[in-house]
Amino acid sequence: MSGLRSQVLIIDDESPIRDTICLILAKAGLVSMEASSVQEATNILKDNMPNLILLDWMLKGASGIDYLRLLKKDDSTRAIPVIMLTAKSEEMDKVTGLEQGADDYITKPFSPRELLARIKAALRRVDPQSTLDEVSFDGLVLNRAKHTISISHYSLKCSSMEYKLLGFFMTHPDRVYHRDQLLDLVWGRNVHVGDRTVDVHVRQIRKLLEPFGKDVLLQTVRGAGYMFSAKRHS
Repeated sequence: MSGLRSQVLIIDDESPIRDTICLILAKAGLVSMEASSVQEATNILKDNMPNLILLDWMLKGASGIDYLRLLKKDDSTRAIPVIMLTAKSEEMDKVTGLEQGADDYITKPFSPRELLARIKAALRRVDPQSTLDEVSFDGLVLNRAKHTISISHYSLKCSSMEYKLLGFFMTHPDRVYHRDQLLDLVWGRNVHVGDRTVDVHVRQIRKLLEPFGKDVLLQTVRGAGYMFSAKRHS
């Protein structure tokens, strides 16, 4: 999942509905990706892992429920929360969607407030910090709205990728990530860069943090990868 603002993949074959949802999400500071078909969605997922998927029940030439089953069988997409969008309102349809792995269900037409409430609730279940505008870690402050990371009100001058990588570490502390994981989660799937690219950016981030004595937070775990933690690990 590249980037720090939560990304939502909208899979719906009706353009006006996608446009409406994109507008609602943009006002809430969420990033939208659009697909009008299962094939388009599959192509997007090859390169980008969203934080959440809005999936229409009935797509042209395909069933949203069938695609939901495929998403939940695939190791790379299984953990992504899915909210079903549909005009169906019968209880059994809701039960079917939930039984197949949907995290929630919203019936068209829906209000912007209800849609956002359900999206934020689903995101919080997966990552409690994903809907916060500001995240703090040991004196570092990540401000998603301003797209900045600061220490003692001093904004770090970092590149876009350094911002993404440092922001990822700040919101996922005390866990070891190896280079391949970081390439997938921060750079995006199928990005053709070597794993040493991670090392280069880690060194740059440490240089940014060093004047403030915070470079020790970004630790190398020998033989495993990198960890962002206020505790010292061997």
